[in-house]
Amino acid sequence: RLPKRGFKSAQLQFNAEVTLSALDALGLAEVDLLTLKQEKLIGQLAKVAKVVKTGAITRAVKLTGIGATAGAKAAIEAAGGSVA
Repeated sequence: RLPKRGFKSAQLQFNAEVTLSALDALGLAEVDLLTLKQEKLIGQLAKVAKVVKTGAITRAVKLTGIGATAGAKAAIEAAGGSVA
């Protein structure tokens, strides 16, 4: 018998997370998946990106084709940005 080792999805390499503080440091008004790849915030294999609420955001950012957690969405909208 082999010990249980858990499970790690093979799809995990295609998902990426971006923090609010990383978006703020980026300094762009519009952000999409291609922009994040060019700035090397996510890996080149990533197909789906999600913004998580870690840090703070002070400038308005428009997200296109990127998901966001409920807390991150509220913070982005409070700063004058939008999530599409």
